[in-house]
Amino acid sequence: MVSCLAMFSVVTTGFAGSHAMKPAVIYDMGGKFDKSFNEGVWNGVKKFTEETGIEVMEFEVTNETQREQAMRRMVERGATIVLGVGFAQADAIAAVAADNPDVQFSIIDVSWLDSPNLRQYAFKEHEGSYLVGVAAAKASQTNKVGFVGGMDIPLISRFACGYVGGVKSVSANAEIYQNMTGSTPSAWNDPAKGAELTRSQIDRGADVVYHAAGGTGVGVIQAAADAGKLAIGVDSNQNGLAPGSVLTSMLKRVDVAAYNTFMDASKGQFTSGVQVLGLAEGGVDWALDENNENLITDDIKKAVASAREAILSGDVAVHDYLADNNCPY
Repeated sequence: MVSCLAMFSVVTTGFAGSHAMKPAVIYDMGGKFDKSFNEGVWNGVKKFTEETGIEVMEFEVTNETQREQAMRRMVERGATIVLGVGFAQADAIAAVAADNPDVQFSIIDVSWLDSPNLRQYAFKEHEGSYLVGVAAAKASQTNKVGFVGGMDIPLISRFACGYVGGVKSVSANAEIYQNMTGSTPSAWNDPAKGAELTRSQIDRGADVVYHAAGGTGVGVIQAAADAGKLAIGVDSNQNGLAPGSVLTSMLKRVDVAAYNTFMDASKGQFTSGVQVLGLAEGGVDWALDENNENLITDDIKKAVASAREAILSGDVAVHDYLADNNCPY
């Protein structure tokens, strides 16, 4: 076991090597306690601070005009590395990174920017969604399941398509109802609309509903629980939001991206470029804990384990909606 003193030496040596490291994070719409995407990032930030003692400056965006302003303000306050949360911050971070070549930047859910001082993280959400689709099909008693997305964008269709692929791999004639919450950023923070869409799908026979909708998903989960049906969470482990009513959660390890960004910077090991995290890299997964253990049968476990192995071996190639803006399932 490494002693506390040795651990402290490693951290402080890395910190000293990076001079006066001053990290900052810009959370996006919905806030850092959205119990989903932003909160997953916050969990990674919190872990970094707990392990290193280095505080992270934070800003929670409440309207679109604040993104670039917040980033520039963080740089003015001495930030040495700035993490942007979500694809909507792409334009802002590209502009601020270009104007501040001596500052390090990182962004989650972006892979198309070109800047020598920027790290980008992309995830294979379709692979994780395929796994929970398998679980949904196995758990469904009606052969009808649902999907509620947040903002109607190709990235969320990537979740939906992977989910449909997983469901269809178990039951080719299953019905999958799909709804997006809206076409503006407010779609990420509308639990009432999420609940309304979920109730509509349940009225048509869906007994398992998966969401990829940020804070809106809290409404999806509550509506499913109120109706005695099952929900599937996303991004963070949401099994505990309604124990016994959340079949599982598709984990998108944005916490790992946040933690690695700041830890690498603290050790002087920050690199730019694109990092893609899928099933093989531990970037996506499904959640098993005490909150859903009574819902996950041996049959479900076996089916998901088989799907996981097939994806990892290459026997199953989960279709990526972003590759052609099409879902062939």
